[in-house]
Amino acid sequence: MDDLNQLAEQIGAALKSHGLMLASAESCTGGWVGEVVTSVAGSSHWYDRGFITYTNESKQEMLGVSAQTLAEFGAVSEQTVREMAAGALKHSRAHITLAISGIAGPGGATPDKPVGTVCIAWATRNSAGLSQTFHFHGDRAEVRRQAVVAALQGVLRMIEGETVTA
Repeated sequence: MDDLNQLAEQIGAALKSHGLMLASAESCTGGWVGEVVTSVAGSSHWYDRGFITYTNESKQEMLGVSAQTLAEFGAVSEQTVREMAAGALKHSRAHITLAISGIAGPGGATPDKPVGTVCIAWATRNSAGLSQTFHFHGDRAEVRRQAVVAALQGVLRMIEGETVTA
């Protein structure tokens, strides 16, 4: 867990130095991002809130994800995580958000979305945001852990590579 703690501390320092707040919207990781970032003392200065939206209904109710998007593309899609990230921005005081949805396994896979398929999106108040589909390997815990790491690394890249304003 040390590398996750180090990553969370890096993110906290970067967010704090820029005067930014983070929010997360999680599905397959079930709040793991929130747990990791709040393990850092003082995280209330840079972490606003987390949404755990495991069902399609919760994605719609809490984050405003479109029923049409879910029907057309599925919960595990870049389209859905982009809407989740945008919804987290809309329903928080955050300046930057991340959203995760995936198939951690062992079940739930389809031929075009095997176990380990995880979609992650990042959004800021001053950009359209980014999204990416990953194909992680390992058991359920390993897939979820890799998703948390990838999502947090993406936050760092957004802060370092883009002008995110408070």
